[in-house]
Amino acid sequence: MRTAKILFKGEEAGILMQYDDGAFEFHYHDRWVNDDNKPPISLTLPKSLRAYHSRFLFPFFYNMLPEGTNKQVVCQLNRIDQKDYFGLLLNTAKYDTIGAVTVIKIEQE
Repeated sequence: MRTAKILFKGEEAGILMQYDDGAFEFHYHDRWVNDDNKPPISLTLPKSLRAYHSRFLFPFFYNMLPEGTNKQVVCQLNRIDQKDYFGLLLNTAKYDTIGAVTVIKIEQE
């Protein structure tokens, strides 16, 4: 299982996980959901105390990935399989993204 913190404007909003079978789960932290001043990270992932599940990387996160030649270069330089979308997300969305969301890998112990 691989896990990442999802930050919105630098503040942790939730957790994204990829299970060993390739499925994904995203859930907001309770404090984020209960704070009326905190927005959802995406219109496709409205604030909810229930976790979201998907067999594929959620479209919101998939759309944060590089494409074409940029994707090829990033994958080659970081030795990431081009179909490892979660690995690609962890390497490319941790610092500078177009939107307010960043993705930080949680190291497993």
